[in-house]
Amino acid sequence: MVLDLFAGCGGLALGFEAAGFTTVGYEQAADAAATYRTNLGSPCHQVTLRPGAGLAEGAEVLIGGPPCQPFSVNGRQDGRDDSRDGFPTFLWAVEAYRPKVAVFENVRGMLYQNRTYLDAIVASLRRLGYTVDWQLLNSVRYGVPQKRERLFVVSHSGRFGFPEPTVSEPVTAGEALGELAAAVPDGSKFLTPSMDAYVARYEAKSKCVRPRDLHLDRPARTLTCRNLSGATGDMHRVRLADGRRRRLTVREAARLQSFPDWFAFAGNEGSQFNQIGNAVPPLMA
Repeated sequence: MVLDLFAGCGGLALGFEAAGFTTVGYEQAADAAATYRTNLGSPCHQVTLRPGAGLAEGAEVLIGGPPCQPFSVNGRQDGRDDSRDGFPTFLWAVEAYRPKVAVFENVRGMLYQNRTYLDAIVASLRRLGYTVDWQLLNSVRYGVPQKRERLFVVSHSGRFGFPEPTVSEPVTAGEALGELAAAVPDGSKFLTPSMDAYVARYEAKSKCVRPRDLHLDRPARTLTCRNLSGATGDMHRVRLADGRRRRLTVREAARLQSFPDWFAFAGNEGSQFNQIGNAVPPLMA
């Protein structure tokens, strides 16, 4: 059994389930917990995790994605001083339940301004008797149609090695989206002339060599909550044959994160985009 802390909608768990594990999730957001339960058929407890929380007994593996906002380059990078920091809970759970393997995923920002905190986390895990290895991995090397670099830290008994890439050529956004890329679904959201003008100014100031549209001949750039649902110049959008540009749909975003089409997300559109943007791509997991 696998304990999945800060489980989100279940991207990390779906990868572990596909590899033969049974998961039990713990997640604060109601929509994400509902998505997890509906699609994985495994329990996901809606709870705000704190050290000392009662978790299921008998787990051999502990996994999780503690909130990334304290370490993201798009945030303040306050690290341990951010109230959303989930690592005290993660470390408490490792010590309390002593799994054979503990895995966490987080943004690459932990390697920079917050590297001292990462080193302290690793030191804590080593004091508990674990061998700790970490790597910055790009999902595109594992069949995900997206250039998404994330830090993976694995605590183990000394018999673990990071997997080799599973694809020799990247999967492109066009291959992932297929027929969806040319479609105009009901309710499609198109960029207005004023938004086009804003995006043009944004790209000029940021010296974009190529527009930030979704290029179907290559993997997508990283999907985040901000560029999926935020009204920003960095938003993901599809350029249609007639020149119009529309925002990504939930299903398109899910495909770019390697979620299967049967995977259904609970909540309104904004909530669904947030669940997708926060998820670990299942193929990566």
